[in-house]
Order: sequence, then C-alpha cells, then structure tokens
Amino acid sequence: MSVSEKDVRYVADLARLRLSEEEIQRIATDMNQILDYMEQLNELETDNVEPLEHVIELDSRLRKDIAKEPLPHQDALKNAPDADSDYFRVPKVIE
Repeated sequence: MSVSEKDVRYVADLARLRLSEEEIQRIATDMNQILDYMEQLNELETDNVEPLEHVIELDSRLRKDIAKEPLPHQDALKNAPDADSDYFRVPKVIE
C-alpha cells in the first residue's frame, strides 16, 4: 500500500487544508515511509508476546475501590451556598 500525491490532495481537501506542492510531496513521502515501517513491524513474530497496558511495570496509582458509608445528608448540605432542608439550590438556567 502506498500513498500518492492524489491521496494527500484528497485528504487535505476533506480537512480543508491548503498545501503547497512541496508540502504535498513531503507528506506523501513521509506517509509512505511510515507505511513501510509498519510493514516491517507486521513481519515480526508476535504470537507468544503478552499484551501490555504499559511498557514498564507500574503499581496501580488509583486508590482501592472500597465501599464506604455515604456522606450524611446534613453534612453534604452544610457548606452549600444556598440550600433548603433537603436540596441544593442552584440558579435557574432554563427558561
């Protein structure tokens, strides 16, 4: 598979980009080099390779998902700028 200058012009037109002839040639060359490299990668034997989430081992940076008691209703409303007995009051945004 290769990218022609016609392909670059087509995609540039879809993206509403104005490219000079020099840019079109350079992009076509760069894209073809990328595709050639991808073809080299496709030739590698990867059947016995485990999928990775990250290239190095990392401990989970997220806290443990442990169920806790919810915040009491009155404590939740305590710092609200405007609240009635049961709810937060917010400005009306829809007419």
